[in-house]
Order: sequence, then structure tokens, then C-alpha cells
Amino acid sequence: MRAKFILAIALLCLPAMAQAQTDKPAATAAPAASPAARPADVASRDAIVAALYDSISGPAGDRDWDRFRALFIPEAQLIASFKKKDGTLGYKAMSVQGYVDGGGKYFKEHAFYEREVSRKVESFGSITQIFSTYESRNKPDEKPFERGINSIQLWNDGTRWWIVDVYWAGETPETPIPDKYLTKSE
Repeated sequence: MRAKFILAIALLCLPAMAQAQTDKPAATAAPAASPAARPADVASRDAIVAALYDSISGPAGDRDWDRFRALFIPEAQLIASFKKKDGTLGYKAMSVQGYVDGGGKYFKEHAFYEREVSRKVESFGSITQIFSTYESRNKPDEKPFERGINSIQLWNDGTRWWIVDVYWAGETPETPIPDKYLTKSE
């Protein structure tokens, strides 16, 4: 199911992604191109991860994409790793706007609820890496149709938290989620 979702977003995002493949100078200060974030959404690692899941989850219809965009540095990537029909592994890298363009079309017609069930965190200085185990559902109270891991990279600029990228893979029979990623801990 999630593979179909990834494919649908990927196909819808191709024009936006092609346009986004330009060289940009490296950022040396806090990004300024994102919409203003809700202070509570970016005050802590916990808050920004909760805002990420909350901003994509909900019944069929529009999402608050400005809230979503405000979580990320302008150059952020969302990258899906998946098994292709021919059995080989592939990935799809999207800009934040590419995800919004594709995801927005999908979410208008489909309910989607994703929540974190476990987290492993590593930090050094201003950077943090979170392995966030997720469950995806069509309705909040039903059995998940998929589980997987979101690898979320965060940066703290001294004022707030930013998402640098989200790289994810769904669980498969060949790659079940190890128990260490299903227990709650930091």
C-alpha cells in the first residue's frame, strides 16, 4: 500500500523535482525561505517529530502545508527507499515542495494516519539522527497497513530545530523491523 503511495507521489512530483535540481549556495545561517514555524512545533526534538507526523496525518482533504514546510530547511529532502516490481531496490528523492505537490494530490482523496511507535536517538553538537519507527493507517483506530522506519536528521541552530531530511523504508517480509527498533527509548 505504501509502495503505491510512494509511486503516486513520485509520479506527481517529477516536474517539480526536475525544476528543483538547481545548484544552491551552502547555507551559513538559519534558513529564511521557509514559512514561519509555530514556536511550539520547533522548540524540541519531540515537538518537531510530533509536528511532522501530525502535519501529514488526517482524513482525506487538504493538509496545512505551510506548517509542514516550516519544519524543514529549504534544501531538505524526503527520500523513500522501496522494492521495485522487478525485485531490485530503488529510491525516490523529493524536495519538500515536490512532496507537497505529490502528497497534496494523494491526501486530498485518501485518509492517511501515521504515528511513531518507537524512537532511537543519537546526537552530537547541533545535529541529531532519529530512527523513528512508524505505523501507517487508513483510519486512526484500525490495524496498520504498514510499518517502517523514518530516519530523520535534525539540526538545531541555537534558536529552533529544523528537519534536514527524512529517509524512510517500509517493512517487508525480507526486512522485518528488528526488536530493538520496536521498544520505546531515547
